[in-house]
Order: sequence, then structure tokens, then C-alpha cells
Amino acid sequence: MAKISPLMIAPPLVFAGLAVMFMVGMQRENPDELPTALAGKQAPAVQAIALSDLPEFTDAALRDGQVKLVNFWASWCAPCRVEHPNLEALADQGVPIYGVNYKDKPEAALKFLAELGNPYVAVSQDDTGRMGLNWGVYGVPETYVIDGEGRILMRHAGPITQRVIEGKLGETIKAATAAQ
Repeated sequence: MAKISPLMIAPPLVFAGLAVMFMVGMQRENPDELPTALAGKQAPAVQAIALSDLPEFTDAALRDGQVKLVNFWASWCAPCRVEHPNLEALADQGVPIYGVNYKDKPEAALKFLAELGNPYVAVSQDDTGRMGLNWGVYGVPETYVIDGEGRILMRHAGPITQRVIEGKLGETIKAATAAQ
């Protein structure tokens, strides 16, 4: 009878382990959605600078007792233009939205807001991308739902569309507001 060496057992065990990890990873509710490791945790500090003379988004605003959105955007971002009317509609419905202008030129950002409107309660500029990095931003636009205590409830990567508002984003905002 042939003796079984550990080297013969290792490849199938490694394959089985990888298969299990892959299957566990596919158990997300929506595999197309980018997850966030920060869900349920305190939002990282606001580390941004004023954007001209617009009201500045500060760290204190994260923990002001209100449910809010934090939207990372840029003037050079085509999907940011697409989502902008939906952000304005949410703002008109009373949802506070704080903007973080991401790696943009201040004059271009101001022109963008002058042209399309300003849905933000306050907006600051992340000119170096450091704040975005701390928040786990993959690219703009990205929007976070934050509870009144400053915890991240959800993250949406990509433009806010009507379908997103009617889906998980709207549900998360409603549930968080009801829980206040």
C-alpha cells in the first residue's frame, strides 16, 4: 500500500479552502455592490478645507443628532452630473446632504455648483484625497448615510439614481430617521 505524503494532501486542501472563501464572499445581498468595512462604525474625521466662502462641512456636523448624507463628488466626474438633480430632490425633501469635493480645482467646483445648483448644507474640499482614502472611497461619486451619532449606516458607490433612492438608500434613511 502506498504511503500518502502531506504534499499530496496539501493541494486539495488549499483548493477546498479557497472554494469556501469564495462562496462565503458571494453571500452578499448584492454582489455588484461595493461593501464597506466601516458600516456600523463611527465615520472617520472630516479632514477637508473650506471651498471658497461656502458653509464648511466640519467634523461636528457628523454627530449633530440628524440623519444625513455625505456625498463625495467632483466637477470632472460625469456620473456626478447625472446624480446632481437627484441630490437636489433629496435636499428639497429635507434630507441634509454634506458635500466633499474630491481632488478638484476650487474654481471648477464652484462653477459646477453655480451651473447645476447647490444641494449641500455645507461643502468642503478634499484636495489631497486624504479624507476619501480614510473613508474608503474608490471613486466619485460615493455617498454615505450617517446616523445622528456619526455612524456609517450604508455606502453607495456610483451615482444616486431614482432607483437607488426608492431602494436601499431611501429605506436606510427612513429607518434611521424613525429610530431617532
